[in-house]
Formats: sequence, structure tokens, C-alpha cells
Amino acid sequence: MAKVIFKGFGEVEVPVGTSLLQAAVAAHAPEGSACGGVCACSTCHVYVKQGLELLSEAEDEEQDILDKAFDVRAQSRLGCQSKIVKDGVIEVEITREGLQAFENEHPEARGKYL
Repeated sequence: MAKVIFKGFGEVEVPVGTSLLQAAVAAHAPEGSACGGVCACSTCHVYVKQGLELLSEAEDEEQDILDKAFDVRAQSRLGCQSKIVKDGVIEVEITREGLQAFENEHPEARGKYL
């Protein structure tokens, strides 16, 4: 099992093979997923603060989508494409873009996270 900490939003234990987006759903963390997690948008953009080595490598398709994201950093990943491949602790910060997308997708949450 891996422990995923969503900075400011809680944590969850999930099995290897789980994506960060799936972990966010399990933790009730407000990570966007406008495309439904099929690598067609950047609303699940996160910063991996710890445990980047516990995740699958970013593939070209993910890199192409990240090129369209806001405030991309060295530790940027798309939650839908980041699969956990090893047990350990992963700390994730949900980007402003991801929080805005979540609020747009869930009108009842508007103003709660930003």
C-alpha cells in the first residue's frame, strides 16, 4: 500500500496501481478531472512534493498536455496519468488550476477551496 497525502486536504492509503486522481477521489480531495481522467486536459495537474520516484514515468502524451497547463514545474504531473508503482509515501499539492476546475465541476463547492 502507498500513502498519498494531499497537502491541506487529507490522506489516503491505496494499492500500487492506483493513479493519483483515483487516490484524490478516495481521499475526497478537490482535484479537477474535466476530461474524466483520459489525458485530454490539464485539470488534474498536481505538484508531487515527495515520492516522485514511486510513480510511473511521464509519457509523451502527458508531457504534451502539461505543455498547455499553467505554472508547470519540475515536479508537475497529471493525476490521471501518475500511477503508483511502489509502496511508500507520496505528498501532493493540488494546483490552483486543479482547484478551480474542481469548483467548476462541483458548483456546490464554489468558494470553498480558493
